[in-house]
Amino acid sequence: MTGYSAAFDWARRHVEAGRLPTAVLGVATADGVAALDAFGATDGRPARVEDPYWLFSITKVLTGLTAARAIERGHLTTETPLADAVPGFGRDRDDVVRLRHLVSHTAGIPEPSLDPAGGLRAALLAPGRDFAAGTVSRYSTVAFDGIAELVRAKSGREWDADIAAWAATIGAGGFTLDPDADPHTVVDAERLGLDMRGFASHRNPGAGMIGTAHDLLAMGSALLRITGGERGGVVQPETLAMMRRPLTVGLPRLEPYPAERGNDWGFTWNLRTHAPGLVDRDVFGHGGWAGTEFWVHPSAGVAFVLLTNQAERPGVDLDELDNAVVAAV
Repeated sequence: MTGYSAAFDWARRHVEAGRLPTAVLGVATADGVAALDAFGATDGRPARVEDPYWLFSITKVLTGLTAARAIERGHLTTETPLADAVPGFGRDRDDVVRLRHLVSHTAGIPEPSLDPAGGLRAALLAPGRDFAAGTVSRYSTVAFDGIAELVRAKSGREWDADIAAWAATIGAGGFTLDPDADPHTVVDAERLGLDMRGFASHRNPGAGMIGTAHDLLAMGSALLRITGGERGGVVQPETLAMMRRPLTVGLPRLEPYPAERGNDWGFTWNLRTHAPGLVDRDVFGHGGWAGTEFWVHPSAGVAFVLLTNQAERPGVDLDELDNAVVAAV
């Protein structure tokens, strides 16, 4: 762990200062876990490296990998229309929403809350649009219900079952939608209006997964091996390269990811290729609402995971941690 001491000092410092309630930080290479430690406590429950956390939007890249596997099996292409799987979708729209729009936050579907009263499918089918598909990028979680339905309708596989199947092959058997896994409580969820019991009931393919640092580090190691040319993994190298191709270059960006943030969206991956605060921009990954982070740096040969449980985090700058991890390499 000595080589990554600055990164772990960063996590410890933020916990001790009260900016984060807990922090589980891990670093992996293609060979496996290189460093892992836990700090802090949630309401008296000490954080341990094996503890589960709500992953929130890191779920999106798990679902993305499952959709990419369906493409490899010949069930989908990036051009497959959502209406092929959800016939009632888009009846009042004069555009066509395709898989590539759903995975890149360019579908223009009106975004509900994380706990929509009528459920995810009703939100997906809500009339109207925010913009024509492919013309603007605005972050969307409800679009991932469409991705999951395309996977189910075209391949006959449920998105979560497929994740469980491929994750088990890489030693990441802890991904689950079941809150009985006892993830750390999101300390400010209730204050911010998110009913976690209701949220869990939706089994949201864009935000609902629970997992551990070990699960995500196993995935990071597997992805690093794929970027190094390993075949027969979660996806093939050519497929991962497809997922990392930017799909939003030149499009207007709306909050919460305006153009100055320096990111593009690939096939569910956040590509921070122009991020002004990073020392290494050859990075892909994703963050989650309560502070969870998963990032892979192929050139540096390293992936890192931060699990925590607080949605509002003033004074916490992820770029500081990213730079400390990469500089240690």
